[in-house]
Amino acid sequence: MTTTPQVDVVCLGESMVTFLPGSAGPLADVPSFDRAIGGAESNVACTLARAGHRAAWVGRVGTDGFGDHLVRTIAEHGVDTSAVERDPERPTGIYFRTNGERATGAVGAGEGTGATGLVDGTGPAAHPGPLSEVLYYRAGSAASAMSPANVPRRVLRAGKVLHLTGITAALSTDCLALLRELTSARTPADRGGGTGPLVSFDVNYRVGLWRTPTVAERGAEVLRELARHSDLVFVGEDEAAAAWGVTGGPEAVREALAEPAVLVVKQGATGATAFTREGTAVFAPALRVDVVSPVGAGDAFAAGFLAGTLRGLPVDQRLRHGHLTAAAALTDAGDLAAPPGRDLADRLAALDAESWAGLRLGPGWTTHGPRTATAGRPDEPAEPDQSAVPDQPAEPDQPARPDQPGRRELEVRSV
Repeated sequence: MTTTPQVDVVCLGESMVTFLPGSAGPLADVPSFDRAIGGAESNVACTLARAGHRAAWVGRVGTDGFGDHLVRTIAEHGVDTSAVERDPERPTGIYFRTNGERATGAVGAGEGTGATGLVDGTGPAAHPGPLSEVLYYRAGSAASAMSPANVPRRVLRAGKVLHLTGITAALSTDCLALLRELTSARTPADRGGGTGPLVSFDVNYRVGLWRTPTVAERGAEVLRELARHSDLVFVGEDEAAAAWGVTGGPEAVREALAEPAVLVVKQGATGATAFTREGTAVFAPALRVDVVSPVGAGDAFAAGFLAGTLRGLPVDQRLRHGHLTAAAALTDAGDLAAPPGRDLADRLAALDAESWAGLRLGPGWTTHGPRTATAGRPDEPAEPDQSAVPDQPAEPDQPARPDQPGRRELEVRSV
């Protein structure tokens, strides 16, 4: 794709080629793998582009076949990749993983994020389920060489929103310097709603990236610093507890992160709470979802929330759109599930509280759509449908993924 005069969202970070087991079992026993792509920031860009927004991904890949595959695949989702740099000296990162939830706990417990908060439909805190086995080959990757010296500011400032994650900060000292410059080195006018983009930051605490206790402690403070200088922040309750020792619910997290104009606290199977600068707290309960795979749900939630932000929707609707987009990811085996169409998502997001609570979404719901009156078609006779069956006993319930806007909320809402 070519660069547009202005994009809605610019996403900066590392994307990698991922290899998924062709059969169940630990990595040591898997004989073959299927190739896909993965990366929190590029996932958000792809989902936003498929939802009809203008999205760009900025990253760095090697001059190798894996880099070719990444750039081509991301562009095929409608994302502007024209600012991606090719590094002739460093390789494109790759990783291998099994299906399962990422851990958010002590070092050694797994490589975690707290992004989905879903295991067996009730969340890891309630029912610890099988964790994903993840093996990275990213040390010295092309993306780890991103720095203030080689990433053009013009491109990063081209969008209404600049989306970052804590993953990038852990890749190298140069990457951390870049994120610090993009967050703390902004002018007061930028932070107050001036000409700069709204800075969105997903904490994405990955235990495996902060390897030793000393580095882990430093990493936790780095993530808090970056979050405090951002406009819109996404963080899970489990992440806040693991990284900063913050417990006591969403209000305690908000007390620890009072600076962002909008803070979205993800609460696993319970739902998500968004705090605004005006002092309001908005809660949206999670949807009931028949989970196929939890991978990518946190990124999908962020994309749904950002899409609602770009459209100027009320905060409660942004949260619901985040939940719906996350549900699309949860009910699809791939890392990049298609989000629900805008008409369908708007109709479901507008349901009353009782109808929303009665929804149950399963595989294929984004294609077939709910068919019951409770699910949003009061003029049609209710038909049973596995993809959305309200008023049934909850089976594997699912949490949702929150993501919200920031200090420049008023300007973005005018889009």
